[in-house]
Amino acid sequence: MFDKLLALEATPDGQAGGGNWLIIIVFYVLIFVALYLLMLRPQKKQQKALKELLSQLEIGDVVLTSSGFYGTIIDIADDTVIVEFGNNKNCRIPMQKTAIVDCEKQDSGNQTESK
Repeated sequence: MFDKLLALEATPDGQAGGGNWLIIIVFYVLIFVALYLLMLRPQKKQQKALKELLSQLEIGDVVLTSSGFYGTIIDIADDTVIVEFGNNKNCRIPMQKTAIVDCEKQDSGNQTESK
């Protein structure tokens, strides 16, 4: 029985079939496409959204830093911001913009209540 299976895989001239390499290449291409769609594409979208968030920072915005602190932006430079933490006006720390992970825009005073 085992000889019959080997005979099925062999070509008429006795050599193994040559179409297996095509299946392997297609399989690897499908793996890379799946990796791109499941891992790389969402990561690029997240990086683009964070870059857009950092470009729209304004003085007075409440931000969340990568270390988990909430603070208010009081000054913005090219790649750094000065953030004031808590109610204490003496706690002002300069940090890179890349340390900011989330931002809540300042209230402009035009709030409407929804019930």
